[in-house]
Amino acid sequence: MRRTLLKSKLHRVRVTHAELDYEGSVAIDARLLEAADIREYERVEVYNLRNGERFATYAIRAEAGSGLISVNGAAAHRASPGDIVIICAYAEVEERELSTFEPRLVYVDAHNRITHTRNAIPVQVA
Repeated sequence: MRRTLLKSKLHRVRVTHAELDYEGSVAIDARLLEAADIREYERVEVYNLRNGERFATYAIRAEAGSGLISVNGAAAHRASPGDIVIICAYAEVEERELSTFEPRLVYVDAHNRITHTRNAIPVQVA
């Protein structure tokens, strides 16, 4: 059996641009792509914390160190500059790989600069 697990997460990145007329995608600072192990053209899910919109698109590379997060094409209707979003990628994992699988979780500051990374989400308590 294969399970679909969270592979990569960019947690609470700030949208810097929304380009309706640009070819559809989400442009992401290359340093963030590398830290999260998201490949260019990989499918990603975007979750907008401001308006609750959730959509799928693919990642493209933006200038390293720019902090750029640009939601492009039709998706530009679902996010605006200043919105806080979570960007996730998922992977199919075989049962035998589950015990060693670790996601790449990347956390940023208000300027989309990496503050820290993790490989697990803390247990939620009541």
